[in-house]
Amino acid sequence: MSLQKGERESFVAVRKNGDGDLTAFKTSSGRELDYVSAREEVNQGRIQGVNLFKGRDGELYIRGDADGDPSNNLDNLPSF
Repeated sequence: MSLQKGERESFVAVRKNGDGDLTAFKTSSGRELDYVSAREEVNQGRIQGVNLFKGRDGELYIRGDADGDPSNNLDNLPSF
């Protein structure tokens, strides 16, 4: 899938570690990003439907935009 100029990707699948923490993301164009790379892409506005928030530990984390639809929460995306 190729993106048109100005079109943003979205996350379509996730990878989790043994504790259930998100560790990697697959984008709508098929790219696979580790967590740090995905966080940078979100920070630069390249990924739609998600945002960053600062945790109690001071780190930035990726979360889905609140839209009332639990089916598209990051934890509910399929694994890859």
